[in-house]
Amino acid sequence: MTNIARSPAAVVAADPLEAYRVEREPYYRSVADEVALYEVAYSVRMPVMLKGPTGCGKTRFVEYMAWKLGRPLLTVACNEDMTASDLVGRYLLDAGGTRWQDGPLALAARLGAICYLDEVVEARQDTTVAIHPLTDARRMLPLEKKGEVIHAHPDFQLVISYNPGYQSLMKDLKQSTKQRFAALDFQYPRAEVEAEIVAHESGVGAEVAAKLVHVAERSRNLKGHGLDEGLSTRMLIYAGSLIARGVGAQEACRMALVRPITDDPDMRDALDATVTTYF
Repeated sequence: MTNIARSPAAVVAADPLEAYRVEREPYYRSVADEVALYEVAYSVRMPVMLKGPTGCGKTRFVEYMAWKLGRPLLTVACNEDMTASDLVGRYLLDAGGTRWQDGPLALAARLGAICYLDEVVEARQDTTVAIHPLTDARRMLPLEKKGEVIHAHPDFQLVISYNPGYQSLMKDLKQSTKQRFAALDFQYPRAEVEAEIVAHESGVGAEVAAKLVHVAERSRNLKGHGLDEGLSTRMLIYAGSLIARGVGAQEACRMALVRPITDDPDMRDALDATVTTYF
């Protein structure tokens, strides 16, 4: 029998989740027992909530776990304009008339993927209520506009994340939502581990990476004293990437670290002085 190569479009048509598979292993440096704990949670399809500061590795962790478990991953960047229809699905009008299109949550539940709602507190509370039936024993998703109920695929799991540091009365999850999830706390890694991550991801040497981490630690001590948030690991990787490509260390730090995080002249001067201390 002759083997006929299928086009990428044909592959996706045969497996609608093919485009969402994590093909190559993402670099993730485990800092505690989060990998083992997540694996156990997934084994019983427990919904998981990741809590931690911006840029500390929550999204990379989910990508790594999806790769490790061999499951497709649908990621949704939540925002205040997102409606329940954006998650669940809606009717669309085209040349052939109206047709239903599943949203990412419905697609993941129907076909058995991990659905990751990033910064879920940015979504409106009436939108997050749509996830409730999928996060208890029912594991179902009513499509009211379509008159259908999706019973979640055995491989489906829901993961959400948010930054508790940005919580407010207007932007926080209801207790009725929080208590449906197991939670993993994320923080910035220990200095030596964070330096290893920065060096690996940006291409700078270990000495430069360690100095960047020292700058970040100084900034994190200023959280609540002029800064809403300290420098993230992601930002250190940005600075390291510039340095690795020939940009001067001080200029790279000003561009990737100091200028994005604050507009306050005094705070900028203080951070610039910290950069000068190490570079």
